[in-house]
Amino acid sequence: MTKKKWQFPNTYIIIFSIIIICAITTWVVPGGQYIKDDVTEVQTFHSIESVPQTWQVFSSLYKGFEKQAGIIIFILIIGGSFWIINNTKSVDVGIYSFLDKTKKLEKYAVFRKIGVNNLVMISIMCLFSLFGGVFGMSEESLAFIVIIVPLAISMGYDSITGLCLVYLAAHIGFAGAFLNPFTIGIAQGLAGIPLFSGIEYRFVCWLFLTIVLVIFVLIYAARVKKNPKFSIMYEADSYWRGKINEDVDTVKYYKNKSSIISFILISIIILIFTILYSVDTNIHFGNSYYSVSWLLPIIFLLFIFFSIKTLKKSVHFFIINLLMFAILYLIIGVLCFQWYIPEISGLFLALGISVGISAGYNGNKIAKEFLAGAKDILSAALIVGLAAGIIIILQDGKIIDSILHSVESGMGNSSKISSVGIMYGIQTLINLVIPSATAKAAITIPIMAPFADLINVSRQSTVMAFQFGDGFTNMITPTSGVLIAALGLARIPYAKWVKWIWKYILVLIIIGFLLLIPTVIYSLPGF
Repeated sequence: MTKKKWQFPNTYIIIFSIIIICAITTWVVPGGQYIKDDVTEVQTFHSIESVPQTWQVFSSLYKGFEKQAGIIIFILIIGGSFWIINNTKSVDVGIYSFLDKTKKLEKYAVFRKIGVNNLVMISIMCLFSLFGGVFGMSEESLAFIVIIVPLAISMGYDSITGLCLVYLAAHIGFAGAFLNPFTIGIAQGLAGIPLFSGIEYRFVCWLFLTIVLVIFVLIYAARVKKNPKFSIMYEADSYWRGKINEDVDTVKYYKNKSSIISFILISIIILIFTILYSVDTNIHFGNSYYSVSWLLPIIFLLFIFFSIKTLKKSVHFFIINLLMFAILYLIIGVLCFQWYIPEISGLFLALGISVGISAGYNGNKIAKEFLAGAKDILSAALIVGLAAGIIIILQDGKIIDSILHSVESGMGNSSKISSVGIMYGIQTLINLVIPSATAKAAITIPIMAPFADLINVSRQSTVMAFQFGDGFTNMITPTSGVLIAALGLARIPYAKWVKWIWKYILVLIIIGFLLLIPTVIYSLPGF
């Protein structure tokens, strides 16, 4: 009788097991709640009865879906829309066209020595890290995963490399942000210090963290390139390799009237949007904004120019053109009009329909392909809802604040460096169960900021401890809906991701503590 080989449990089993453990914890940990005084606005901890969880481990799935409905719907729309795009083989055409152009750069000694692929990856990572550092890109990065992961596979890497180029880069930028309104802005406001002050040192931290990211990813990517089986995703990535057309010459290029009709309709819509919103177009950087009323008209003219140019080649290149401009309008919408999941979802739904029309599909065909894509990505949506159940159990059990209070009470009398380190450790641990930066800031900053005054530590240091603590563990905690969604879109099991990323996260946590030390021992601008 042969002994069965032990298999690592899949993501569903892991997350459901955590939910059960949290439910058991509600029977052991006393209940508690922070209550904010209406006059002093100071939050004080009060003991209350806990609510032991039993059958709620099952109903938490429903509540989890309800809590993460925005991300779940976003995933389904992205899955459906990109299924339509992939069905036209336009992404294959775009990827191979891009790779052909990058290969031509290898004739130059400089590019050949550095490596064209390395330059491409560095550029992508720096761009997304910048987005994370400036406007806190997080959920927005999900839309790019289904583009960059196939690109990474085509370049000879794996899905983990592709996910690093987008998701990991954006969240490194998020963690080391210098203008992120969702972390720095809120925390500094609650701490009573000038918004986005201390930007000089924060920019240095962001730059350093981005450099560490680039080095880490390039070293890993080089190993995978040299030996594809080095990747723990080698077998699982057969899904992506099967999606990529190995021989782009088999794609039949064609032109049709439908793409022209699509071009005319989209041009009219963009023109109306430009007329209505160009005057109020302002790029927001932190608490400041700059008028760019000229931006939308220029983008509109560029769309007309490139659409006509690509229509002359084939429908495939016109669809790639639509995709590129959708991404461009996504960036403009986020920076200028504070778009979030509803607007971005609407943008990609419109993109999917437009691509279907351009390809000559009728209404039934578009609906059929969209549903096929939504069905294909449904497992990722289920995981997001299930993971949200972890927080639901802890909240309904009334023990989240109790855990926070017990950890904070352990700070005691410590040195400045130790105190900042403890604050950082607390924020890091709390982020494992409360991934929301806003909620965490509202609970912890009003408590830690006055404590910083008592030990003669800058409140700015407290905010940075919150910032780092909030950022790094977002990339590994199963309670992060964005992480679970990103893994689902990239087809990477959570267990494999943890196995691969945990050492890097540990290094980041150590780096975060080292970057906090200068805020205590030196007189930095804004600190």
